Amino acid sequence: MAAPMAALFDCTEKHTVQSIDCTEYLTGEVHSCLNPFCLSHPGCSPVLQAARGYARPVTKKRKDIPSHLDDLPPTLLKKDYANLPIMNSVDDVVKRLLSLEMASQREKLKVKTQQLVEKVRRSPHDSGSFEVQVAILTAKIRTLEEHLQKHPKDKRNRRFMLMGLDRRRKMLGYLRRVNYSTFENTCKELGIQYSPLQPYTRRLTKRWMVKKALCIKVFQEKQKLQAAERLKKRREWQARARAAREQQEKQVQEKQAQEGTPV
Repeated sequence: MAAPMAALFDCTEKHTVQSIDCTEYLTGEVHSCLNPFCLSHPGCSPVLQAARGYARPVTKKRKDIPSHLDDLPPTLLKKDYANLPIMNSVDDVVKRLLSLEMASQREKLKVKTQQLVEKVRRSPHDSGSFEVQVAILTAKIRTLEEHLQKHPKDKRNRRFMLMGLDRRRKMLGYLRRVNYSTFENTCKELGIQYSPLQPYTRRLTKRWMVKKALCIKVFQEKQKLQAAERLKKRREWQARARAAREQQEKQVQEKQAQEGTPV
């Protein structure tokens, strides 16, 4: 029984498995030994055989993230060439080169921002009202959201997006207080759901209450010590103001006396 087992684990002893033996591995005719019990050379190591399955590169399928720029028609001209009268007489190839089909994402964002501004502006020349600023911020925020879905570790753009959201929330809150109908129309046209900022709450603990009481007591004692100094400064200011007022009245009286005396 010992001899067959020794021959089983020895690659020098030819053992044919599907017409391939260990000598073929050593000569390079095959990529690996097919003997499951061979431990003589590194290629037959069970660790390497198990690692071969994990060493293959895994290709992750990217999810198709919908963009808010997808609804732009590709035949639409860029913002810089849309209002030129000469565009009606140019060739179709030139129109295609100057259309959104050949445009970059920045140029598409300009067109999308212009469309959002047209929905909420008060007049054709309105370019700085709160509604227009909210529309511009909305286009930027949606672009940053799509970027962060593809690159979730981009902390710099995440910070810019949070700053834009905070600024837009403040503008919408002002519109809500001043003109509620404009606020409703802006949210409806831009597809925004306004959520007011929640008030800051803190869980009360014994340690925090004792610390706050101590801070209040120290502040009150400091106010008492500074009360005399503040009273002294107030009296000095009142005295200077009284002296300046008396001097001004005296100058007015002297001027009137000089004008009343005959030459």
